[in-house]
Amino acid sequence: MSRPREEETGQRLRRAIDRYVGGVEGRWRLSAVGDPPRPQKREIIEILRLFQEVVYPGYFGETLLYRDNLRDHLGDVLFRIHLRLTPQVEKAIAGRGGGSAEAREIVATLFERLPEVAGRIEEDVQAAYDGDPAASGLDEIVLAYPGVKAVFTHRIAHELHLLDVPLVPRILSEFAHNETGIDIHPGARIGRSFFVDHGTGVVVGETTDIGDRVKLYQGVTLGALSFPKDERGKLIRGAKRHPTVEDDVVIYAEATILGGETVIGRGSVIGGSVWLTTSVPPGTRVTLAGDQLRFEPRGPSAPPAG
Repeated sequence: MSRPREEETGQRLRRAIDRYVGGVEGRWRLSAVGDPPRPQKREIIEILRLFQEVVYPGYFGETLLYRDNLRDHLGDVLFRIHLRLTPQVEKAIAGRGGGSAEAREIVATLFERLPEVAGRIEEDVQAAYDGDPAASGLDEIVLAYPGVKAVFTHRIAHELHLLDVPLVPRILSEFAHNETGIDIHPGARIGRSFFVDHGTGVVVGETTDIGDRVKLYQGVTLGALSFPKDERGKLIRGAKRHPTVEDDVVIYAEATILGGETVIGRGSVIGGSVWLTTSVPPGTRVTLAGDQLRFEPRGPSAPPAG
């Protein structure tokens, strides 16, 4: 390139930079300049990895664990989680006037709930093993199943959501979404022994209620049918928009179930590619026959689905 051409290109580059920088302040929706510090995504992800060490001792982390050093190691990791999570929570609640004392209280409450959370995760792992004949053992489930990773992350994120912590639960859920292809909003209420098989493309909306022993396959959407608005045309946030799935339901691949008033009754089976916006009675099998939905009672003697 000739020198005049190089100089012209350099001038264009400087003008482009000046033009962009000069317009930054006008794009205030994209800027956090001058605002209080926000939770750091990388730090929150590292904290999640520490929770893995605590919930799955011996599976994650660098330390070789024995019964003799287990209690000391877990106590040390939990203390490190406390030291790292508390300032992230404090940043998250600063916008509503929360401070360090409230952040410490939130983390203490989370730790008090952790035994129950770990118990739920153990049930999820067992449900995955019981529900997949291809699984060779619990090691494979814990280390290699994306559905288990997504549900583990949800169990932690949901507790922080219940404790009214902004932003941090969403960072956790979106990390799991990015890693696994499974999108579970931290507000979704999920019962015991939950299993997402294969998982890619699963979406579970914020106000979804899922009972015990529910199994979802890839591509399932539990979504909203519409978004209610107030008299000014603003979205009404927090209203029930997503379905309720009762106990012992199986939903096969690519099924879509929409609406806050839609209830899938206990023991039902929803077939692949079914599109539902109405409730289904308990014990019903719903399948797609051509372009029509077929509703059939499974009967009291029907074998377990899945």
